[in-house]
Amino acid sequence: MKKLLLIIVALSFMQTSFAQEKTAFQDGEWFKFRMSYSGFLKAGNATLTVDETTLNGKQVYHVVGKGWTTGAIKWFFKVKDRYESYFDKQTGLPYKFIRKIDEGGHTKDIEIDFDHKKRQAHVENKKHNTKKVIATEKDVQDMVSAFYFLRNNYKTESIKEGDMVSLNMFFDEENFNFKLKFLGRETIDTEFGKVKTLIFRPYVMAGRVFKEQESLTLWVSADENKIPLKIKADLAVGSLRADLEAFKGLKHSFQVQFD
Repeated sequence: MKKLLLIIVALSFMQTSFAQEKTAFQDGEWFKFRMSYSGFLKAGNATLTVDETTLNGKQVYHVVGKGWTTGAIKWFFKVKDRYESYFDKQTGLPYKFIRKIDEGGHTKDIEIDFDHKKRQAHVENKKHNTKKVIATEKDVQDMVSAFYFLRNNYKTESIKEGDMVSLNMFFDEENFNFKLKFLGRETIDTEFGKVKTLIFRPYVMAGRVFKEQESLTLWVSADENKIPLKIKADLAVGSLRADLEAFKGLKHSFQVQFD
């Protein structure tokens, strides 16, 4: 159950082209995901919400991601996560990232302000009352802004099976190069009907949470929305699955096939 939002928002498709054309999302977009553990036990829910606002005089999108446990799991492992990102409406680059989580008593309360000109991340750890300035890579993204940036800029029409893509990311106090492999295309059954999807294999850090580097599989809608429909993760203990169960505010028509 750990990293519910991290799994959803960090594991999308990576960049090969950055020529921005039509946008994939808009103000008011909202997703709700159902989480299940080991294939049958409902584990919780997660949501993603997009709003337009201003930050320090700049026009930005404000995305809030929440994740929480429900049912029986809640009684022995309670999760309540909140992730926020403020990113520029034109460039997609993040200005502020907030991570406030409680995962079975493991808590974090971190705010990050990005200075892209100086390539710096100003990290404030509110739990430990510390502040740090850490050098970042060019055009770095946070875990939430990356998903929306790539939905707008990554062209999926010409990708081929086996293609590898990557993106510079910054999380907590660390820079890393996030890599992902395109596995192919598949039409899957969803809550809404049959949907054509693109399948990706994100490479994650094996260890405490994930069983191995290739523990994750992601299905993304093969339309102009590019929304995550299903995620499967092999964890160090058991497995986790996320399924999109409700949405509203999509900018483009959602392409569904009916029997």
